[in-house]
Amino acid sequence: MIDMVGIGPFVVLPLVIHIIGGPHFLWAWILGAVISLIDALVWAELGAAYPQAGGSYNFLKIAYGEQRWGKMLSFLYVWQTMIQAPLVVASGAIGFAQYASYLIPLEGWERKAVSGGVVILITMLLYRKIESIGRISILLWVCVLATLGWIIWGGLTGGQQTVSFALPSGESLSGLFGAGLGIASVKTIYCYLGYYNVCHLGGEIRNPSRNIPLSMLISVVGIAVLYLSMNWSVVSVIPWQEAQHSEFIISAVIERLYGSQAGTIATFMVLIVAFSSLFAVLLGYSRVPYAAAADGQFFRIFAKLHPTRHFPYVSLLFLGGLGFGFSLLFRLSDVITAILAMRIVVQFIGQAVGLLLLHKRKQTSAFPFKMPLYPLPVLLAIAIWTFIFISTGWTFMLSGLTVIALGIIVFLITARIRKQWPFGAVDQSATPLVDPTES
Repeated sequence: MIDMVGIGPFVVLPLVIHIIGGPHFLWAWILGAVISLIDALVWAELGAAYPQAGGSYNFLKIAYGEQRWGKMLSFLYVWQTMIQAPLVVASGAIGFAQYASYLIPLEGWERKAVSGGVVILITMLLYRKIESIGRISILLWVCVLATLGWIIWGGLTGGQQTVSFALPSGESLSGLFGAGLGIASVKTIYCYLGYYNVCHLGGEIRNPSRNIPLSMLISVVGIAVLYLSMNWSVVSVIPWQEAQHSEFIISAVIERLYGSQAGTIATFMVLIVAFSSLFAVLLGYSRVPYAAAADGQFFRIFAKLHPTRHFPYVSLLFLGGLGFGFSLLFRLSDVITAILAMRIVVQFIGQAVGLLLLHKRKQTSAFPFKMPLYPLPVLLAIAIWTFIFISTGWTFMLSGLTVIALGIIVFLITARIRKQWPFGAVDQSATPLVDPTES
């Protein structure tokens, strides 16, 4: 849940209001929650059935065949993760620097210095064993709840603006869904991403067939309630016409309710939340290249574990370093859209189709968790992710497809050199997966 919250809702809230252009912006957050909940059912079935380090890497490989198409799709997932995961880290760091500007005016290189420094500090904190990381995560989650709770309570007790969930009618309704809701939902879904983070740590989770699905379902529902409450509280204090232009909306709300000193404290708390999310994101993604390398399908150096602390330190340092570079180069709004455009085709749509293939090949007993109304949620997930991909716009669609095309070329070149599928005989003896807890 700290992965899901992060800096996202605090910087995205004004963007969503501006895109929708009215009080019905709340429906973009509801749509984001519905999409996440439907997709979480796909992840829950896969995560409970195959609780292994690497999450989607293993799901794609198993669903499409470990020695044929699954080999290529799992490679493409790791390939795009090496770019996409640092973008996620960079987005959180850039948002951190934006809110830090409320406390100390920062411009240009100063903001970049702050965002880059945050990535370095997160990487240093994660350079340790998983047990101590768990204790740090609990402390950070308390900070997340305290921050959101304060904002929600302030709106409930001090809000004076009328808030309505009513949708516009007639042509306005058609225009909302046709032009605004899809674009706005790209931003809100970014704020929900992370409900599946537990799948990346599947090999390190106790009782995974129960805890992986339960973790995701509780997280999506809980965060949806918190997001809707927070949005309602914000626009009950500051009119949406004003809120859509605020760069520090949470700080502005608390300042208006309790004064400038309280606004400063709220800003510090938002920064702690952002820091907490980066902590969880980099922890989860650092296991993906490791799992692929340990499986013999990626550069061997990423399979290295720390000699005494037993964590994938090469993968952590690489993703942290690239995240540092991205945080210095890109703008927040573009990073958010690029993250989704790059992931949808291979990861979200690919996994949903893969689950359908697995159900055809395997018996129902192979899935410890079974989604209700199967296969309707899977088909809905495919349709919705296609809609979201189109909503990112041509520029980001093409950039995402370009990354995939380059990944296919690299895969084919390496397969040709190694004389593997599709240029050589299929190895019938699949390489066993490595569980990091056994290494």
